[in-house]
Amino acid sequence: MIASPTRPTVEKSDQALILDCLAGNKSAFGPLYRRHQAKVRSTLYQLCGPARLEDLTQEVFLRLWQGLSRLRNPDHFSTWLYRIAWNVAQDERRRLGRSPRLIPPEGGEEPAAPGREALLSLHYQDLAARALQSLSLEHRVVLVLHDLEDLPQKTVAEILGLPQGTIKSRLFYARKAVRQYLQTQGVTHVF
Repeated sequence: MIASPTRPTVEKSDQALILDCLAGNKSAFGPLYRRHQAKVRSTLYQLCGPARLEDLTQEVFLRLWQGLSRLRNPDHFSTWLYRIAWNVAQDERRRLGRSPRLIPPEGGEEPAAPGREALLSLHYQDLAARALQSLSLEHRVVLVLHDLEDLPQKTVAEILGLPQGTIKSRLFYARKAVRQYLQTQGVTHVF
């Protein structure tokens, strides 16, 4: 028996998957979820912390599924998805009734002591996370979306529904605040 060659699977674009979903193919939503859930989780983690990360991620995708028929242009799917994540983060802040500067600390025990290089890396990661947490939610989201998620300022402006000049200003302020925070912690070589 001769084995038939397997055809390479061609991944559908977001736009094609959305159109499939809108046509009633519910299984097309799975690839959208798998493709974007890591970025959504990362964004929510940076904005809200780890406490309810799974629930918040699921809330984003539930809202996405429920609102998919209202997406006017499938080419803007990514921007729309980040907008939903931003709305979920804001709703979480309101629900908690806390200052936008506070992120609940991670619970649990600390891992075994790492080596010197790993310890320094953990220290700098912790300082960077604390610097990010010291920002207001409005400044943090701009920094997260632009610098960490690598989205252009124009896209960040679309996601947040703000003028591009406001995004530029908030990004400047956020970077300056992070730099000052790190310098107060003894980090001398800051971006």
